[in-house]
Amino acid sequence: MNVALVVMDTLRFDTFRERFDWLSGIRFTNAWATSHWTVPVHASLFAGKYPSELGVHVDNQSLDCPEPVIAEQLGEAGYTTRAFASNIILARPFGFDRGFDEYTGTWKFRALSGDVFDWEAFADEPQGPAAYARAGWDCLTESYETWPSLVRGARVALDRVDEPPGHESRAALDYVRRTDVGDHEFLFVNLMDAHMPHTPPESYRTAEIDEPYETATEYNGLVATAGDGPDTDPAVLKQAYDDSVRYLSDVYREMHEELLDDFDVVVTISDHGELFGEHDVWQHSYGVYPELAHVPCVISGDGIDDATRTEPISLLDVHRTLLDLAGIGGESRGNGLLDLSGPTVTADPTPRDCLVEYLGPNPRNREKVERLGYDPTRFDEELFGIAAGSSYGYETNDGFRIVGDADESALRDRLAELRTDIDRRDARSERGVSEATRRQLEQLGYA
Repeated sequence: MNVALVVMDTLRFDTFRERFDWLSGIRFTNAWATSHWTVPVHASLFAGKYPSELGVHVDNQSLDCPEPVIAEQLGEAGYTTRAFASNIILARPFGFDRGFDEYTGTWKFRALSGDVFDWEAFADEPQGPAAYARAGWDCLTESYETWPSLVRGARVALDRVDEPPGHESRAALDYVRRTDVGDHEFLFVNLMDAHMPHTPPESYRTAEIDEPYETATEYNGLVATAGDGPDTDPAVLKQAYDDSVRYLSDVYREMHEELLDDFDVVVTISDHGELFGEHDVWQHSYGVYPELAHVPCVISGDGIDDATRTEPISLLDVHRTLLDLAGIGGESRGNGLLDLSGPTVTADPTPRDCLVEYLGPNPRNREKVERLGYDPTRFDEELFGIAAGSSYGYETNDGFRIVGDADESALRDRLAELRTDIDRRDARSERGVSEATRRQLEQLGYA
């Protein structure tokens, strides 16, 4: 059994439904993330518990939980485990490579997976040949990781900004095509096209922007939420997002076909959505709003016919399903999504209520909000959401909100029960990152 898990980072459910109608398999139209941003959601996907139980959240962004993670479990069962990622917040310094035999990504992802010399800062000032020679010598003799630092220096010297837009997903597609897949393989892929900044190839750009997409769509979501929104027209931002998702859909159509040739089952999901001013909130920096928590989930593969299921499921169920597909045990809060007992594979989700957690703001973003003179205290309150039946209830600073026809009192009581059932792990991390990594985190809105 070969299994692939593909996460299309920051893809909203409504945009997915519009742009991915070609995707075959079982569609779960009532799927919910465990949190509002990449790190805690991927921790849940990998370890099968809520982020607060794992202790992976804004105050500890490393996958350092004592629980085994999916790649470790599959590896012990004899699987070859591979990963290709683009999001720097999932790089090796944050521990998400645990259990993978091969953990790679774009050159930028690989180069920033350690303590790397900050060539961008160096290149900001006029430098002569002697200075470059000294910098190269520092890469060899100081505490920097030598090869990643030298590779990054070469890229900067060759003017990396001229790389074609959309190259990251194309690099992932090339990786899938050239990988020699055997038996008992697990592949994890993270694709970043739907994530800010939105930079699809020129032929996909339809938004009317006077400046490059790269700068017009790059802003800090928490700052925008604390202030008066981003400088760029929200309609333009949404169009640039949609342009990026159209490109993602086209690339993923090619990738999905390649994956189905080598993998028995391909699970396609998003980790969270994105906000463009709904609720006066921007990006995925704050809250458990339905536009953030409602995510796509499709399971495709041999013997899996097209179907639509409307029961509420959690991304925790993806973790349990991966274990089931491999035929191995393991602790998980998730429920299996597939009936594997017959000649064909059908959906078999166990009825459940799904919890969504917001555990506070990214500390780097909070500091930036405060530094710019805004009051960040309203972001500090923890907020939770619950998907039950066909309804979703969620906490805000201004009260409890419901999408659907559920009884408010009953939904709030059930949310309180779910929260009480959580055994939280208190974890804090003082781990720093290199200046080069910090720059990349800032471009992605994480700093």
